[in-house]
Amino acid sequence: MRQKKVKYATKEILESYGVIVEPKRLNLDEKRTYLEIGSGKGQFITKLAEDNPNDIFIAIEVNINVCFRIMEKKEAMKLDNLIIILGDASFIHLYFDLESIDGIYLNFSDPWPKAKHHKRRLTYPTFLKTYVSLLKNNGFLQFRTDHQPLFQESIEYIENYFHITEVENNLSASAYMTEYEIKKRAIGPIYQLIGKVEKHVKEGL
Repeated sequence: MRQKKVKYATKEILESYGVIVEPKRLNLDEKRTYLEIGSGKGQFITKLAEDNPNDIFIAIEVNINVCFRIMEKKEAMKLDNLIIILGDASFIHLYFDLESIDGIYLNFSDPWPKAKHHKRRLTYPTFLKTYVSLLKNNGFLQFRTDHQPLFQESIEYIENYFHITEVENNLSASAYMTEYEIKKRAIGPIYQLIGKVEKHVKEGL
């Protein structure tokens, strides 16, 4: 979906509000830290941050216009525990130390339906290996989508790297939903899986 251009959405403006606009290693403290990759306009991650002020939440979004919307929400909600990154998921390894993340959220990622584009999926093995390396030993991956073929194929990818603990084929509504999910619930089911890091997989990377 094409996003509307925001007049004031420039790297300079975002950076002036504390958004990270170039890859750099983050110095995270000992608090629990959660990362959403592809945060859209930020409704999911900002609500989590608001309700869990003692934890750190990180939103990474590649589209500068929607990244600006996350920043607006952060400022309006005064979320000191939310870090925003304008960046591509392919480079997340440049921001984080190994085993520094407690949980990763993938919400309604691009399904890239054509077979030749599958390697771009955020649930593809090349990305999953990175997630495993960044997650702590008890860390989790949560994946949510409305695209059934992507969900089924992602299960096949993910089960090779994570112990899948939950599969939902008709996820109930909750307090933590993206703007996109709220719209799509009127059309069809929402799918979700949760996987836990397996120690032997980490050791084998």
